[in-house]
Amino acid sequence: MKGEESRMKKRKKVIFEKQWFYLDNAIGHVYGTTFEVTSGGSLQPKKEVEEATTETKGAGTDNRNIVDDGKSQKLTHDDIKALKDKGIKGQEIVQQLIENSTTFRDKTEFAQDKYIKKKKKKYEALITIVKPSTRILATMYYAREPGKINHLRYDSLAQMLTLGNVHAGSKMLVMETCAGLVLGAVMERMGGYGTIIQMYPGGGPLRAATSCFGFPKHFFDNLHEFPLSKVESLLSGTFSTEALPSEPEGSTLVEEESNGLSDEKQTSLQETEEEPTTEASMEVSQAEEQETMDLSSEDVEFKESKEKGMKENVREKQRKQWERRKKLIETAALLREKNSDGLIIASKFHPTPLLLSLLEFVAPSRPFVVYCQYKEPLLECYTKLRERGGVVNLKLSETWLRNYQVLPDRSHPKLTMSGGGGYLLSGITVVLDKGRADSSHSEALKMEEPSAKRCRVQDLHC
Repeated sequence: MKGEESRMKKRKKVIFEKQWFYLDNAIGHVYGTTFEVTSGGSLQPKKEVEEATTETKGAGTDNRNIVDDGKSQKLTHDDIKALKDKGIKGQEIVQQLIENSTTFRDKTEFAQDKYIKKKKKKYEALITIVKPSTRILATMYYAREPGKINHLRYDSLAQMLTLGNVHAGSKMLVMETCAGLVLGAVMERMGGYGTIIQMYPGGGPLRAATSCFGFPKHFFDNLHEFPLSKVESLLSGTFSTEALPSEPEGSTLVEEESNGLSDEKQTSLQETEEEPTTEASMEVSQAEEQETMDLSSEDVEFKESKEKGMKENVREKQRKQWERRKKLIETAALLREKNSDGLIIASKFHPTPLLLSLLEFVAPSRPFVVYCQYKEPLLECYTKLRERGGVVNLKLSETWLRNYQVLPDRSHPKLTMSGGGGYLLSGITVVLDKGRADSSHSEALKMEEPSAKRCRVQDLHC
């Protein structure tokens, strides 16, 4: 937990898998440490000595005569709750469940192990803190919220990183709408070396999953972002930076505001000076004058603090706006070089217009990968690329995954498996001969209808 210490808060309640606890005692321990949740939600490191040596007293030969009628367990829910309230540990509760089960000893050895494992998971409050990685986050998102990552399975993500040739020192283009999971995977693979340009739709990039990786600050130094709405203007040459300020204009706006405020002060002072002083006003008591002076001084201080806060807010807003525009200019310059080492697309949008426009920024002899949950958009993309040219080794593939249980004398494929992990379109860019591409495109249009069919149609009209 050393990497998480700076982001953790004292006495902050964490709820995970119907279990709540505080992470205060986890600070300072290494990743992979297993903790036991004690009363009050505090974490205590689990001792490695007490590994489960549950007494079984023999096992049956088969499970044919066992009937699951719900009457085999003598302990009721109230009894188990009473044991928890007394502070009895989960291991002791599991042991009592075994002793009060009438069918446990009739089960086979494998069935007994399965029963013990199931009860331990339910009653032993154990937490293992692991270091975040691409595999862990991809598995978690796919199991809990697959819609947020476009149903991208972790084996498909691994194929994308391999086919895209992502490595340290490369210059990668990433366009994804998977909550930043693909971006985080690319950043992890590159290890903080190289350049990443993230193309994003809308007002800004979404990086919820990227923040979960816990990358150090220098990983974000070479991470750039560019809006998809400005790609067309960049390709056509109409993307201009003349309207962007060369330096923050905070001083001018602040001066204007301060001048306006000072003018208001001067007019108010003039009005107070111009008021006639009558004899009745001179007879006001000394106490009332003192009160009004105190109130006026408080009003002045309040106004000054408010003006100061407004000036600081204006400066901060202008500074952030200027930095954002400066980064946009730098990213546009990087894209104009058109020498990216790879392109990765995993988006909820149709891949054809995205790929055809973003391939312009990729250098020749570089890989590209496109992920889509469905096959039909990638088939259309495949056809368009064949007509356009400029790519070789074009492949459309589907990833297939089956999990296996590997245990002594009982290794077999699991009964349930994932229905689909999406489809991948991959290829390698080559230099595109525009003249030859235009001629081949016109020939393809001419040859849309076979000559024999045209002749038959003409004969019918005659």
